[in-house]
Amino acid sequence: MTRVLLLHPGSMGSSLGSNLVENDHKVFWVAENRSEATEERAAQADLTRAGSLAEAITEVEVVLSVCPPENAIDVGRAVAKTEFLGTYCDANAIAPSTAQGLLDIYGERYVDGGIVGPPPRVHGHTRLYLSGSNAHQIAKLFQSTRVQTEVLVNGPLAASAMKMCYAAYTKGTAALILGIRALAEHYGVSKSLQAEWSQSENSLWDRSERIGPGTSPKAWRFAPEMREIAKTFNTAELPSGFHDAAAEIYSRMASLKHEEDVETTKVLQYLLVGSATDS
Repeated sequence: MTRVLLLHPGSMGSSLGSNLVENDHKVFWVAENRSEATEERAAQADLTRAGSLAEAITEVEVVLSVCPPENAIDVGRAVAKTEFLGTYCDANAIAPSTAQGLLDIYGERYVDGGIVGPPPRVHGHTRLYLSGSNAHQIAKLFQSTRVQTEVLVNGPLAASAMKMCYAAYTKGTAALILGIRALAEHYGVSKSLQAEWSQSENSLWDRSERIGPGTSPKAWRFAPEMREIAKTFNTAELPSGFHDAAAEIYSRMASLKHEEDVETTKVLQYLLVGSATDS
């Protein structure tokens, strides 16, 4: 049994934690400054409650960070201040250049991670890419669970690079399609676009109808992820403007986070009026 601290049990994190618990590991979480919804998720996943980070850190050998990308560095620094000496795994959607900051803090104790797929509630849909000196230690924790792990050997930050490349297409093209739908709405050619796509781009209109409602609850997280992808392109001296624009698309949808049954027409309205709010 390995004792793991999970920071923090959102939808993805709590599901990862549940898989670890089912694999006979003990998983802690920090209740300080967390919401009732987080408390409920942690309880459902059978995670062990700790009142504070200082309390939890004395109990664990591994820290697993699963948080919004804009918080990844702050979370890593907060753990480092406790003088934690175990393995630190960041599984957030961050650029390799961002992850380098964590590698600088933890050295060989740092494991770079990138998650592809939904929260792992069924087999075969979720992959955790890992890289770094202790990557196999993290992979072993998830052995025989619903999380498929892949250890990448081409550099300590390869997992973040893989995640950025994957999401650059999946979430990037989703933003592009939403932008096109908003553009067509602005110029009054939506019906013509639907007819053309029905002939030349099989199923694209149907996909565009699903994207808005499907991404609205998560757009507040996708916006900073797109900025991390833009940063990744920029570091590679490749054009980064596309994903900066994708970040703006998702930022305009951010206030739809808690709304239910959002229709595509409402999403397009938010894009067209430039309605952007903090999450």
